[in-house]
Amino acid sequence: MRTAEIRRDTAETKISVSLTLEGTGRSKIDTGVGFLDHMLTLFAKHGRFDLAVRCDGDNYVDDHHSVEDIGISLGKAFSEALGDKKGIRRYADTTLPMDEALILTAVDISGRDYLGFDLDIPTQKVGTFDTELVKEFMLGFVRNADMTIHIVQLAGENSHHIIEGTFKSLARTLKTAVEIDPAYADEIPSTKGVL
Repeated sequence: MRTAEIRRDTAETKISVSLTLEGTGRSKIDTGVGFLDHMLTLFAKHGRFDLAVRCDGDNYVDDHHSVEDIGISLGKAFSEALGDKKGIRRYADTTLPMDEALILTAVDISGRDYLGFDLDIPTQKVGTFDTELVKEFMLGFVRNADMTIHIVQLAGENSHHIIEGTFKSLARTLKTAVEIDPAYADEIPSTKGVL
């Protein structure tokens, strides 16, 4: 069973993350940012990851520190849970419709961090959530998970649907990319012999 426990304590946030890659989609999320709680619950469900996230952040300033640091912590959890990455499928992609929105995500668990982010979110807020924080979350995630992730909006006009589609699509893509391929279970999926 591939698992990770991450703690991140700064002057701005105190975060704990528990992740099991071979889970059932159970989650216990309390970030102090309601919309992010909802997105991480969807992420766990659609990726079939067991995920617990707790954050005490300086939300009286704004949600930026909490959202970014949770992305960082979740990325570290994926990196730790994947270990040497032996046997993983490594590559995956998903095209996911969310009502009028259509989102494409592609992942390479390469050991190199890169975020291709092509979302046109039409509003600055969904409820009280600043939509620009979606990119900050994803940047924190990829830099600490050492993955290449491309997220492309193919259609969509509703900010909530675009963001929800993004988290669902990413979860499903990661679910496939982290799976152990039985034909290559004892191999690193790279000609370099390391990822």
